[in-house]
Amino acid sequence: MPVTEIESEAQFTELTKADASKLIVLYFHTSWAQPCQTMNQIFKTVADSKASDTSISFLSINADELSEISELFEVSAVPYIILIRNSVILKELSGADPKEFINSLNQFSSSSSATSTNPTAIPPVASNGIQKTNGAAPVQEEESEEALQERLKKLTTAAPIMLFMKGSPSSPQCGFSRQLVAILREHQVRFGFFDILKDDSVRQGLKKFSDWPTFPQLYVNGEFQGGLDIVKESIEEDDQFFEKALQAV
Repeated sequence: MPVTEIESEAQFTELTKADASKLIVLYFHTSWAQPCQTMNQIFKTVADSKASDTSISFLSINADELSEISELFEVSAVPYIILIRNSVILKELSGADPKEFINSLNQFSSSSSATSTNPTAIPPVASNGIQKTNGAAPVQEEESEEALQERLKKLTTAAPIMLFMKGSPSSPQCGFSRQLVAILREHQVRFGFFDILKDDSVRQGLKKFSDWPTFPQLYVNGEFQGGLDIVKESIEEDDQFFEKALQAV
């Protein structure tokens, strides 16, 4: 069915309680996060392709304007998708990965038609630095050094605060990444993220780009701030570190 844009907490409660047996797809987004611009269209396209399936509800939620709902689900990075049925969270997806979204939707859809959704209906998009072609498996195209540098510049400025980590905020794949995510959440910082385990070109390229050999790496307004230890030190020296870094030109 078409996407319903949630405008209030009351509307959200009403729609999620009306028919709990439905598969409810929550999409959290903001206007400032560049990855959301891509995912907005993908989410709408998928919802439109399921227009005849009354067993699924697609709800779009502005994470900034409806912070109460965001806090309820502990959403600290966007785009963020949550699949729910009978008030049980079935799956959480952090980041803009169209294939993962479609696969998860097919996995938990209760209708037989949902499992036959053709991924080619989704337009090819660059997601997490990996090119998607007609819904097929990720393909790493040959990339020149100049092209990689340009892509890294775009990735590091995809959101005002960008975290390059191992795994996702909901499922960190190393202790250092987990600690830095915890710090950002503790300071109520909204951030974009990139899973470097999904793209080795970015993983290796960032080491040269930042002149820093390890991960996680944190960028503010496109400027490299450091890894876990340096961020910790910066906060110890100035509790307003994030606010001041964002204001710096």
